[in-house]
Parts: sequence; structure tokens; C-alpha cells
Amino acid sequence: MHKGLLLIPALIVSLSAGLAAQTHGQPEDFTAFAIASDNYGSGAGTLLMSVDRWSTEAERTQLMTALREKGPRAMMRVLQDLRKAGYIRTGDALGHPVHFAYQTVGEDGGREVLLVTDRHIGFQEAWSNSRSVEYPFMVVQMDILPEGTGTGTLTPATKILTYSNILELENFTSAPIRLTSIRATVDDE
Repeated sequence: MHKGLLLIPALIVSLSAGLAAQTHGQPEDFTAFAIASDNYGSGAGTLLMSVDRWSTEAERTQLMTALREKGPRAMMRVLQDLRKAGYIRTGDALGHPVHFAYQTVGEDGGREVLLVTDRHIGFQEAWSNSRSVEYPFMVVQMDILPEGTGTGTLTPATKILTYSNILELENFTSAPIRLTSIRATVDDE
């Protein structure tokens, strides 16, 4: 089985200590066209992501401290205990809660948006103790231009590791899901 290895600069910047400032924006919705093509198959469809609140600097620090001091399982426990930040879903499906939503604004007004959550691990996967259970995170990284459009990636089964000040994302599949035609809209509620 081939597994992809990603070092995502946005994740490094967003989660690494003190390198970028969080902006506390308004609730926001993101719509993307998702294209999957990896060793498990291919397909495409619409992905809907909703951020009800942006995570705080204290939450970011809490996650990184858990990862650095106790490893990915401790980071997962902290992540699951965070107040829900939004949802991610496809079509009319029931949304999966997002536990961490963070954004940084660049000098040009563009943004790096990062969503991190746990992923659903079904009974069969857990019962068979498949190697995939070692990849419990779902990570979305988006580059949003000042006009509200952009591109990104979604890694649906991810292992997050740290080496010194470098974060490593190990993707269970051979390639992340590409997110194209992203549109960001501010939630007026």
C-alpha cells in the first residue's frame, strides 16, 4: 500500500507556536468541488464546510502542547474535547463536526484556512483493527484569495506527527482529495 506524505505549510504555520496570528472573523461557509483520485478509487462531488466560530489561540496552544508532549493520541483527546467549531458535509448528508477552525491572513489579504477534526471510524474498521485506525484525523487546508475564491486539499485519514518544530501529515491514501472552485461566503446570521 502506498501512502502519501504531506508537509503542509499552512498546517505548520497555523499550528506551530507563534508564527501566525489568528483572526477572529465572522461565521463563514465554504463550498468546494472535491476531486478524489487515489489507490482507493476516484470520484467527485460538492463539499460543504461551515465555520460557526473560529478557534482561539489558547486552543491552538493546547493542541500543540498535547501533540509535542504526549503525542497524537493526546492531541486527539484534546481535539475531541474542544467546543464544536462547525461542520463538514457532502450534499444533503448529515454533517460531521469540525473541532478546530483556524485562519491566518496574509499581507495580500488572502487567507490560509485550516479545519481539523476526528474522522468516523466504523465498527468493521475498528473491529478488524485495520492499519487505517492509526490515521484518525481529517484535515482540510484552503488557500482563499481576497475575493473569496480558492483551492485546497482534504486528507480524510491522516496521522499527525511532530519532529522538533516541523509537523508532518501522513496521508493513509496515495493522494489527498483536491478541493477546487472554493467559494467563501460570510454567514449573515
